[in-house]
Amino acid sequence: MISIPLQIIDLHDDGFHPLLQITLFGKAFTVVLDTGASKTAFDRTALFEANEATDILASDRLSTGLGTNSMESFTAIISGMLIGSLPIADFEVAVLDLSTINIAYAQMGHPQVLGVLGGDILMKYKAVIDYGKQVLKLKKSRFK
Repeated sequence: MISIPLQIIDLHDDGFHPLLQITLFGKAFTVVLDTGASKTAFDRTALFEANEATDILASDRLSTGLGTNSMESFTAIISGMLIGSLPIADFEVAVLDLSTINIAYAQMGHPQVLGVLGGDILMKYKAVIDYGKQVLKLKKSRFK
């Protein structure tokens, strides 16, 4: 198991969000650990700013959640992502407009996020979330 530290932020009487650091394109980014998100999703603008060469492809699916059920959706294949010391090879993520999350975070004095780490990664790597110790544990997958 690989342990990744979590930063638990207070949403000012609206609950808590666990944040963690990932490495993408050789740079550190903050993401929200979101057990309610079925798929890992990155903000379209932030992803483009992180690496203009990322191929972002239109998706025929509409994304649900985030206060809407008709958000335009894109996808990208992400190579070389690290969660802690765990390498994630060639992984498809949803690419959405997540600006409302970052606007809300900024108003509360929280850091900007690249996106959300969702159930697809949490399930694949058999995640264990320990709020008390503020750590996410992931198990290396035997299958690529």
